[in-house]
Amino acid sequence: MIEILNPAELTRAKVTGTLVADILHTLKARSTVGTNLLDIDRWAKAMILEAGATSCYVDYAPSFGRGPFGHYICTAVNDAVLHGLPHNYTLADGDLLTLDLAVIKDGVAADSAITFLVGAARPAASVAMINATERALAAGIAVARPGARIGDLSHAIGTVLTNAGYPVNTEFGGHGIGSTMHQDPHIANTGRPGRGYKLRPGLLLALEPWVMADTAQLVTDPDGWTLRSATGCRTAHSEHTIAITADGAEILTLPSAARQ
Repeated sequence: MIEILNPAELTRAKVTGTLVADILHTLKARSTVGTNLLDIDRWAKAMILEAGATSCYVDYAPSFGRGPFGHYICTAVNDAVLHGLPHNYTLADGDLLTLDLAVIKDGVAADSAITFLVGAARPAASVAMINATERALAAGIAVARPGARIGDLSHAIGTVLTNAGYPVNTEFGGHGIGSTMHQDPHIANTGRPGRGYKLRPGLLLALEPWVMADTAQLVTDPDGWTLRSATGCRTAHSEHTIAITADGAEILTLPSAARQ
């Protein structure tokens, strides 16, 4: 299913996107050395419910997971990259943490992810990997406009990632979003320009470049959800929900402070 939102729905989508970004901004600030992943999940739950929103994750049970997910946020540490199931783990200095959050408010969903280093340690390789996913995300957004094809976005993202030296996995990537979290079209993190669905105003997309330092192969944890690098290498993941407008693309998942 591919949804095209009307102006009223797009207005609500902006509110949802800002909420997701504000929650992630708050959780990043709270995620310090000694923080437990289960605490992050509890904080996310409280903020979602206080805002009158609904988690996209708690009851989520897709074919690729051992559902329902049962938590309010994905927390992936170090070699974990996607669908990280919160568990009893205490963050240490230098841990690489990805927070991935999706909620629905007033009938419209938004989805975003950030990766950052916990504590004072700043390993150069980890910083470079985070920067590469952020630059790839920006490249994908830059070519998103009416008339562009999904392959144009995939190509822009993949060019940045491969030029930075990272293998690219195409099993999981970006996606359409609207009244539900995961919709068509699929947006692979590499691809050929000029191919795929043609973008239209009112289309919402979640773009999410993610990489593993030295492999494109994933393995699944015994929890049935958490995906890790097959080699144990570190990972990074950046994601925004965008709306296709008449002039290009608008990032919906920016925090309130960035909109002032």
